[in-house]
Amino acid sequence: MSFMDRLRGEFIDIIEWTDDSRDTIVWRYPRYENEIKMGAKLIVRESQVAVFVNMGRIADVFVPGMYELQTGNLPVLSTLQGWKYGFHAPFKAEVYFVTTRQFTDMKWGTQNPVTVRDPEFGMVRLRAFGGYAARVTDPARLLTELAGTDPQFRTEEVEDYLRQLIVGRLGTLLGSSGIPMLDLATRQGELGDRLGQALTEELAASHGISIPKFVIENISLPPEVEQAIDARSRMGIIGNIDNYARMQAADAIRDAANNPGGAGEGVGLGLGMAAGRQMAQAFMPQQAFTPQQPYAPAAPAPGGAAVPPPLPGQHQYQWYVAVGGQQQGPYDQATFTGHIGSGAVRPGMLVWREGMAAWQPLEQISELAQYVRATPPPLPPQA
Repeated sequence: MSFMDRLRGEFIDIIEWTDDSRDTIVWRYPRYENEIKMGAKLIVRESQVAVFVNMGRIADVFVPGMYELQTGNLPVLSTLQGWKYGFHAPFKAEVYFVTTRQFTDMKWGTQNPVTVRDPEFGMVRLRAFGGYAARVTDPARLLTELAGTDPQFRTEEVEDYLRQLIVGRLGTLLGSSGIPMLDLATRQGELGDRLGQALTEELAASHGISIPKFVIENISLPPEVEQAIDARSRMGIIGNIDNYARMQAADAIRDAANNPGGAGEGVGLGLGMAAGRQMAQAFMPQQAFTPQQPYAPAAPAPGGAAVPPPLPGQHQYQWYVAVGGQQQGPYDQATFTGHIGSGAVRPGMLVWREGMAAWQPLEQISELAQYVRATPPPLPPQA
């Protein structure tokens, strides 16, 4: 310290702190040999607390206001110094300013997924992230337990510890909440409030910190689980396989129309004919069939036209197909082969009709082989 700095120490001091940062929790007032003169002015601004420390022991605490330091308003320090009578000589003490405002830019997140047991999906792994606000509620306890003699204690020095504590509490909260995984998004606010309250109860008593606001921004699932949920949602939207086949045929016609010339026109024409047949079959009245009840001519359609019965000798089976683990059907022979031609029913899918002992893949049924699209062999190697 320079001679001028030492000389200034002989005059009345003004002890204050104007915080020019956004992340400083504790700041120690710099003094030459920690000497403070009696009668010095102490200015404590709003959202600050001044703590005097003497010989490593916390003495007096000052809330916002302006003070003239005398033995009368330093009762604890006077006791520690042994001042029985008025004392006006300089004394030694460390002054720590502690910020009591909210620090709102704190972030947290799960580095590794948290495993919980869901009532619908069983064991799942969840990731989550968000933010929170922290505030000092007991400056003396904070200095004792966390800051110590650090001349500038910042949020980054405590953020990792708080993040570990949050992640440790998060798994317990999610596992004991009893909230299904699909409902977590609608209950994030409630879960955040509960976790913030639990953290405050633990930190206030041990470290003098509270968590007035805790926010869960997002709770996410592993990619494979999200894909399974998306597939399940698509099946719920698709519903009937007939509608799905018509939609695929309509999309194929549109794509072919957008690519005029070449093979696209022939493909579009073929798909259009297949779609036309499917639509016509969809609007034709269907009649249930059992082996004990032969087909009878359908009732005359409006206008007097009648739908002819099947040709003699042709057995009309009712076909079923498994889609997404669910049974679809029944479909008559013409409708079912139309689905095969459009690609809605394809190799690998399980199908069944009356007379079959069990479900079988489509490609293993010889009577349907002519309707299954052939896959060309690989091209020969080029010389």
